[in-house]
Amino acid sequence: MDVCVKIIKNNKDFFDQSLDEIKLLKYVNKHDPADKYHLLRLYDYFYYREHLLIVCELLKANLYEFHKFNRESGGEVYFTMPRLQSITIQCLEALQFLHGLGLIHCDLKPENILVKSYSRCEVKVIDLGSSCFETDHLCSYVQSRSYRAPEVILGLPYDKKIDIWSLGCILAELCTGNVLFQNDSPATLLARVIGIIGPIEQDLLVKGRDTYKYFTKNHMLYERNQETNRLECLIPKKTSLRHRLPMGDQGFIDFVAHLLEVNPKKRPSALDALKHPWLSYPYEPISS
Repeated sequence: MDVCVKIIKNNKDFFDQSLDEIKLLKYVNKHDPADKYHLLRLYDYFYYREHLLIVCELLKANLYEFHKFNRESGGEVYFTMPRLQSITIQCLEALQFLHGLGLIHCDLKPENILVKSYSRCEVKVIDLGSSCFETDHLCSYVQSRSYRAPEVILGLPYDKKIDIWSLGCILAELCTGNVLFQNDSPATLLARVIGIIGPIEQDLLVKGRDTYKYFTKNHMLYERNQETNRLECLIPKKTSLRHRLPMGDQGFIDFVAHLLEVNPKKRPSALDALKHPWLSYPYEPISS
């Protein structure tokens, strides 16, 4: 049997994070004995010459690498609407399962979704190294920035809905090949969100512990210019998901908009998202 062996750097932080991940993978695998929920399988772990080695199932490229390869090779586009629909269902089933165990993934991004089979369009979610239980004292710095939910940036309490936001960002990126909320700072990320999705509700701004870092008292978005050290207002460029996703059909765009609801209370859970009509749209079957 082919396996993947991950060698952990001999460094306390990496070591501790990997032990946490092993614990979570054991916990998750124990609750999914039939391997139904599209999550990485852990087979074994051991120490060798002062290094921790983790043995897990061998998968193929991650979605970031594969998308890049697919685009640069000039071949037939892989991420068609039927395949995006299939990938979405698998990711939502993985999230529904994790969330049902009280876990938040906290770092969902294209690099953390790996292909299991290209022809059958099967994927698996990996990397529980940043995951936490909803009941934990939640860390304020989670998620890779381009996939970070507004409530995390603003310093609001967050929950499993942050994973749903990340999935919305990932689907838009797989459709176009470009990061949806391109940014070089949290402030420019917020400007992109406001420009593409719409304004952030006053209530969220008022309650955010970190709102003052990005918004003036009358809720104008600003950023400090690193070269001049002066504060500058950021005016979000008004556009839309329809404009940003020209290759997507209307059902897909409605679905992505559903996931990218700025207010987490209005954003769907994984279970709710699985009921969206786009996921039962009868596309042509996926050809091998």
